[in-house]
Amino acid sequence: MLPAAARLRSSDDFRATVRRGVRVGRETLVVHARRTDQPPIRAGFVVSKAIGNAVTRNRVKRQLRHLVAESTRSTTFGMDVVVRALPPASRRPAAALRSDLRSAWAQTVERLEAA
Repeated sequence: MLPAAARLRSSDDFRATVRRGVRVGRETLVVHARRTDQPPIRAGFVVSKAIGNAVTRNRVKRQLRHLVAESTRSTTFGMDVVVRALPPASRRPAAALRSDLRSAWAQTVERLEAA
């Protein structure tokens, strides 16, 4: 579970991250991120009705929250992240989601460090 300080809450934060940050896509998800000067990594999730019914959407959100919480430990700088689930996220095994998020996260961090 992500602590309250580690969550993106306002639509302005989501919008700024998506519009001004870097974008890395995989088959099951898209990661938008922008570097910030504030130490905690804040994350937000977008899981639309295209994913499935409420039970499926909530399951995907829980999986993504857990995986992002793991990934934040290895990142040394502050950033805002928006993870958008794509329809294949509900049909693929959890291991595929984990693999996609790890590779997208690594590429995102690499791009933000270079910028």
